Amino acid sequence: MIRCIIIEDQPPAQRVLKKYIEDMGNMELNGTFADALEAMNYLKKNNIDLIFLDIHLPKISGIDFLKTLTPKPHVILTTAFSDYALESYEYNVIDYLLKPFSFERFVQAVSRIPDKGSNFVGTPGKVENSSDPEIFFIKSGYEHIKININDIRFIQSNSDYTELFLTDSKHLSQEPLRFWVEYLNPKKFVRIHKSYIINTEKIVKIVGNQVYLANKFTLPIGRAFKEDFMNNVIK
Repeated sequence: MIRCIIIEDQPPAQRVLKKYIEDMGNMELNGTFADALEAMNYLKKNNIDLIFLDIHLPKISGIDFLKTLTPKPHVILTTAFSDYALESYEYNVIDYLLKPFSFERFVQAVSRIPDKGSNFVGTPGKVENSSDPEIFFIKSGYEHIKININDIRFIQSNSDYTELFLTDSKHLSQEPLRFWVEYLNPKKFVRIHKSYIINTEKIVKIVGNQVYLANKFTLPIGRAFKEDFMNNVIK
């Protein structure tokens, strides 16, 4: 059973979330709070698995509240504004639901919560290891597509999803970028921007704040990532 709370100041949005949680069957709603400070006090005395968190809240914003969470339960953001989507993934949220969202979209978000004890941040089963550590499978719709890690040129964040650009193809994955940061070998795959991870073996040259990859791909280096990137790659 997934123990969860709702932090949402709008009664209509609260009602939608309560109904969806009830319909899931494997979730237990332990509390509903109109502001983050009330929830903070609750979390000091109670352990939960998941927070449904609105961003625009009275007293303290959802993003500021997110920064205070230690230890951090899983978080699914629920908001009518898309402006914070990329920033929110810096705090390892499970998903980002844009209001109004359907029950199907809600189920998709909840399905990304890892099993207890799992080391994966993404949905269990979305990426499956084979006997060859250089091979894995991604689920795309009803298909499981075999990926050779060495064929990956770069991975790009695409809102709630990511695109894997390979030597001669590209594939959409349901995992967010932060999943690949933890899944892939950090000595080989380096995050250079809030939207990109690159395979350092595919680098042709680095000029200023841009990385040139084979097949004329050019990607930006984010200021927040440049120092670590240069220290790790240029030795």
